[in-house]
Amino acid sequence: MSSNADKPQAPTAEVAESVPADSKINHEASINYWSSLPSTNSNMLGMLGTYPWYTRIELQGSKNFLTKVRRLLPAVPQSGKFKLGVDCGAGVGRVTEGFLCHVCEVVDAVEPVQKFTDTLSQSQLKLNGVVGDIYTIGLEKWYPEKKYDLIWTQWCVGHLTDAQLIEYIVRCRSSLTENGLVIVKENLSTDPHGQDMYDEVDSSVTRTDAKFKHIFEAAGMDVIKSEVQTGFPKQFKLLPVKSYALRPKS
Repeated sequence: MSSNADKPQAPTAEVAESVPADSKINHEASINYWSSLPSTNSNMLGMLGTYPWYTRIELQGSKNFLTKVRRLLPAVPQSGKFKLGVDCGAGVGRVTEGFLCHVCEVVDAVEPVQKFTDTLSQSQLKLNGVVGDIYTIGLEKWYPEKKYDLIWTQWCVGHLTDAQLIEYIVRCRSSLTENGLVIVKENLSTDPHGQDMYDEVDSSVTRTDAKFKHIFEAAGMDVIKSEVQTGFPKQFKLLPVKSYALRPKS
């Protein structure tokens, strides 16, 4: 499950003023929304799924970002594949198929929508053994039982409250190998008052950059690199998309 990648800079998202935006999150409503969509890669991207260029640009941005992060960490091999990664908020495996399978030998998947994991379990990547274990569960309830070299979390943490997101990152921190990485890639709020934005369509929150940094700090993680995705046509007026590479505080 992934938050809408196509949320524009328009007043379609309700800005929290008197109450925190994340207090409005309803997990059941989120599941119902995503369960109503067909189990295809394009539907994981909302309206932008009809534009082939979007996913190409987005996936290339992820590849470039991870390459830069690996160069910053002497203990992490700059080339070759990680042994074990996990795609959190995997949907039907768009990110795994287009990117993670090229940088990890095996990729587990965490996804709360049953119809999406059913599709993933029947995919060629699963049959080939590239997709490992599939967990049909929300991130707020997922307690990793393995150690991962790469935990990739994209367009899904908007369905977690701030407290749940902190707890999730803490669990991820404890589930890393010695040189493991957590990557969070999400839309950023463009509210002029610097507030998080609530979207009633899929019951999710789009957070500010400052909120993300506060959450990572509270979870005991250092941001070793962050970067705003580039390459999207400006005429679409898309929300900024930012990637954060996290390592446990020393």
